[in-house]
Amino acid sequence: MELHHEFTVPVPADEAWRALLDIERVAPCLPGAVVEDYDGKTVTGSVKVKVGPVTVAYRGTAVFEEQDASAHRMVLLAGGRETRGQGTARATVTATLTERDGATAVSVRTDLTVTGRPAQFGRGVLAEVGDRLVGQFAVCLAERLTERPQHLAEDDEAPQPLDLLRTAGVPLAKRAAAVAAVLAVLTVAATRLRRRRQHTRSR
Repeated sequence: MELHHEFTVPVPADEAWRALLDIERVAPCLPGAVVEDYDGKTVTGSVKVKVGPVTVAYRGTAVFEEQDASAHRMVLLAGGRETRGQGTARATVTATLTERDGATAVSVRTDLTVTGRPAQFGRGVLAEVGDRLVGQFAVCLAERLTERPQHLAEDDEAPQPLDLLRTAGVPLAKRAAAVAAVLAVLTVAATRLRRRRQHTRSR
């Protein structure tokens, strides 16, 4: 699926460009993301996604295929696999920066392919989650660009899983209700079965 987003940060394009390439600096703005290594081109890390009671962790790499400083255009190829499962996620992210009146408009096009549990929610829900995540990222990035470096280390906390229910709100919660209901039924059934076995053994 292809997703399009645009946001604005309150700094000139050159400064915004340097900030977006400073992976360690912007990673805390991505919920659930952890950067393990970055050599200037390839990022190795992980991300956790939470859907109700289920948490899915992905581990993988992202490679800058293109970094055109003069055109302020970058292309990132990312891929990951569930650490406990067969699900995968792949994305080609193209970002273009355009300076406007001292600020910078960032246009992002994402070609995304997801398999496994998160894929069950469909394109509409994933697009809505993407919209909200980009909005949160833009606000966080703008704050970091206008804060002093010494304050950033004090504010950083351990990354929490990306909570899709909290991020997408009611629409996603409705779609996830069926999954949650199935899990609840299975839990109740398992509990009753254990009680029956215990009751039988006590006779």
